[in-house]
Amino acid sequence: MTEVLARRPAASRAGGPETAEGPGHPSGGAVGPIGRRRSLPRVLTVAVALAVLLVLATALSLTVGARNTGLPVVWDALTAFDPADGDHLVVHSRIPRTVAGLLAGLALALAGTALQGITRNPLADPGILGLNAGAALAVVLGIHLAGIAGVTGFVWLGFGGCALAAVTVYAVASLGREGATPVKLALAGAALTAGCTSVMHGVLMIDQTALDSFRFWQVGTLGVRSTETMVSLLPFLAVGTAVCLLSARLFNALALGDDAAAGLGLRVGRGRGIAAAGVVLLVGTAVAIAGPIAFVGLVIPHGLRVLVGSDYRALLPLSALAGPVLLLLADAFGRVVLPPSEVQVGVMTAVIGAPVFIWLIRTRKQVAL
Repeated sequence: MTEVLARRPAASRAGGPETAEGPGHPSGGAVGPIGRRRSLPRVLTVAVALAVLLVLATALSLTVGARNTGLPVVWDALTAFDPADGDHLVVHSRIPRTVAGLLAGLALALAGTALQGITRNPLADPGILGLNAGAALAVVLGIHLAGIAGVTGFVWLGFGGCALAAVTVYAVASLGREGATPVKLALAGAALTAGCTSVMHGVLMIDQTALDSFRFWQVGTLGVRSTETMVSLLPFLAVGTAVCLLSARLFNALALGDDAAAGLGLRVGRGRGIAAAGVVLLVGTAVAIAGPIAFVGLVIPHGLRVLVGSDYRALLPLSALAGPVLLLLADAFGRVVLPPSEVQVGVMTAVIGAPVFIWLIRTRKQVAL
């Protein structure tokens, strides 16, 4: 027995990286197939902390602005609304904005995490891969060609543009002997983003009506939808969320490689297609609510991997909590950074996300998926 133990690899005796058959196997254990071990108590601790932060961010979204209101006033406005009270009216005017931040933040963060699992690319994001640009172009063309202005029309245009962009990026990246590698996906997404943005700006230059309808929504804003219109988007958000959460085992297996995932009995092509459909639903919903907000889906997964490792069974639900926190805090900060005017949330997330993206490129930071 002593001789057998002596022959075991040092990494195995020291609790080193797990193999596909070990605790990191997609079908069992508390960690992902690649990356550092994270215990269940650690994951639960992070989940509780994010839940507390989400409550605080929601409260901040309802209290901070050009006219600040205290928490007692917010509570009174929610439980005993008085139309004659100006503070109550201010609080109620912020409710749709807060709901938009919750829904769009969840959708963008979850979509970004799922995209990184689908493509095995740590730099994948709805904005980087061209999904936001495709959805935005579809909305602009709908306004210009058909005069569509309602949220229902924006939803279907966003879904269609996002789906077409996803298919185009994957088809272009698949050309060649190597197939759709992570680098080729990123390059195809960047090219598509540039093309869609150019066409979109060309349309906006010749159509003042489309420009007026699109200019504030274009940079990403949470203050353009009513609560009632956002309720109509909940079925799409629910389906997309469920599809992505149920794809966690697939993403863990894909991190081992397509051949290994197929060897585990998974239908890789079909699984990727279903997961991509879930991402399209999430991105289309987020674009319809708040416009093409970038970087949320890039920053959140990387931050969470530092805390809980690389297991998508933890990353996906935690992303759904962390995304709204980031978006609500960015929106609240944008309201007070340049008083009396405000900076739109899409600008604030870019201010946060762009340095992180540059840091990832410069340091070649490759967080294990």
